[in-house]
Amino acid sequence: MNYLTGQLTVNFEEKGNAQTFKKHLRKILNDYRDKTQIIIYADNVKFHHAKALDGFLKAHPKLQLRFLPAYSPDMNPVERVWWYMRKHITHNRYLSSIKERIDKFWQLFSFALKPNDKLKTICVINY
Repeated sequence: MNYLTGQLTVNFEEKGNAQTFKKHLRKILNDYRDKTQIIIYADNVKFHHAKALDGFLKAHPKLQLRFLPAYSPDMNPVERVWWYMRKHITHNRYLSSIKERIDKFWQLFSFALKPNDKLKTICVINY
């Protein structure tokens, strides 16, 4: 998520690993190709630290990964996005398939693909 604009960059993958994370980083590089520096604050899931990313990160020096302290979801604004999603999509609702959940997600979060204040409000970003 872009903290300045409230724009969310999302990839749906069946599983998270170094390869899918690298694909996500490529999408971010493409979305922000006009920027001279991109700083990503990531949690400490194992594949964010994978050796397989080293060459990719060296080849793209404007992309910098910085890691949040371990076990600190309160410092990660995107955790509030997932909370909001669960509250509005899955709480007290029966969804028969993962596809239905994904469809509901896109209906709810289609606004987040462009810069917006609603996402900044959800994430309590005050600038």
